[in-house]
Amino acid sequence: MNLCLYLSVVLIWGTTWIAIYAQQAASSGSVGAAVFWRFIVASLVMLAALKAIKRLRSLTARDHLFCLLQGCCVFGLNFLCFYYAAAWINSGLESVIFSMAVLYNALNGWLFFRQRPSVRLLPAAMLGIGGIVALFWHDLHGSEASAPLLWGVGLSALGTLGFSLGNMISLRHQRLQRDVLTTNSYAMLYGALMMALLTLLQGESLQPVWNRQWMSAVAYLAIFGSVVGFGAYFTLVGRIGASQAAYSTLLFPLVALTLSTIYEGYQWQLEGFVGLAMILAGNLVMFARFPARRTRVPA
Repeated sequence: MNLCLYLSVVLIWGTTWIAIYAQQAASSGSVGAAVFWRFIVASLVMLAALKAIKRLRSLTARDHLFCLLQGCCVFGLNFLCFYYAAAWINSGLESVIFSMAVLYNALNGWLFFRQRPSVRLLPAAMLGIGGIVALFWHDLHGSEASAPLLWGVGLSALGTLGFSLGNMISLRHQRLQRDVLTTNSYAMLYGALMMALLTLLQGESLQPVWNRQWMSAVAYLAIFGSVVGFGAYFTLVGRIGASQAAYSTLLFPLVALTLSTIYEGYQWQLEGFVGLAMILAGNLVMFARFPARRTRVPA
């Protein structure tokens, strides 16, 4: 079950970049509006489905407050950070920074829940992050230090921190035995409403774009990227822990590069193959079950 959830997260979130690009390319609207429509559709679909099958659980006022915080962290402000950062830094550098969610989750898990990180985490994370750097070495090497670059790095780091804090809130829900689908639904709804408020306060429109490309992108991002992807991810957080679940973020670029190879003619370099090997080795270190060493008993 854990393997199915893990692979689902990697495959779905590794492909959402296509839909995000398509959505942005089909519209000249604001980033806030794009994020709003993704999560308002996802939340309403989830709430309606849960209500129909009688799986929508009641939450306390305190739970709703934490859902609001989760929505701001994971389904709102962090996406604003990443979308705006993309104007200043390339996708390779952004992927490297987002891969730091592994370490963010380990540190936040220790800070908020006193969870001691696995002894495998540090070597696995170093292999994985090193592999991401190798994969995007040409992009990273081409980045010149400047104020816009620093803004992009800072926003990406802030967005990754928001994602990690949202993981901690989800872990809090599950420790109190709150239903994952119910808390995700309300968190998405609150995140979407927060994006709507910020967009309107900036004097920008929430008007949707009525063309096939934009609508298809929103549908994919809402149903697969949000309902299925986040549902699987936060279920995984509850089952294996936030640190190990976040390790899936290191595999997203591999899926994206595979699609880029097929559809955009991405050219693999030696550094790319080295990075691929390092990421796969990191997964082996993190998740492989090694046989226990037997202790010889003296005759």
